[in-house]
Amino acid sequence: MNELTILVIEDDKTIQNFLKISLQTKGYKYILADNGLSGISYFYADNPDLILLDLGLPDIDGMEVLRQVRQKSEVPIIIVSARGQEREKVSALDEGADDFVMKPFNAEELLARIRVALRHKGTVKKQMSEFELDSLKIDFEKRKIFVHGQEIHLTPIEYKMMTLLVNNSGKVLTHHYIQNQVWGYDTTDDYQSLRVFMANIRRKIEDDTANPRFILTEVGVGYRFADE
Repeated sequence: MNELTILVIEDDKTIQNFLKISLQTKGYKYILADNGLSGISYFYADNPDLILLDLGLPDIDGMEVLRQVRQKSEVPIIIVSARGQEREKVSALDEGADDFVMKPFNAEELLARIRVALRHKGTVKKQMSEFELDSLKIDFEKRKIFVHGQEIHLTPIEYKMMTLLVNNSGKVLTHHYIQNQVWGYDTTDDYQSLRVFMANIRRKIEDDTANPRFILTEVGVGYRFADE
């Protein structure tokens, strides 16, 4: 039986029940909050392992809940919202959300996202010495990358982007976040140079750049490195 606790901050009773049943089937414990202030109180009182957060709450905006939680904790937060505009996704991810799932959603997809977020929580502070997925292998200690057993060359910037993505496997990284992490600043909304770097990396590591296995594009938002 799963001992992990998930806090659900959602005011729609139908979706609450759907989430409750979905979580129960996988053995997760759950706490239900139907407004933002209650959700924040439960967060402080119960120290959940993950939060499912709606943005359209009746008392305070879900983004404010996200900000308050992030000031105190790195607990994984998955936004579950009907707000589908790219700017909403980008804002939530830049504020510290781990993932964004659109309503209506498939239960199995949401549960998979939960597993990824929880796995990332368990490994984020653990420094990997080696990474391997399908045809790709990275030796972090030697700073070498191999595809199908053959060493490939990445420029320093490409290598930095690659390791940033791999160390956050399964998590959406926004254009803004990547630029800040790689170059230390983000002064423009023009991410063409970032796209060029990503295209170059894909050409070197992907068997089929039209259907990438490793670096996945979240249109208008950023990139996600495939989780196992």
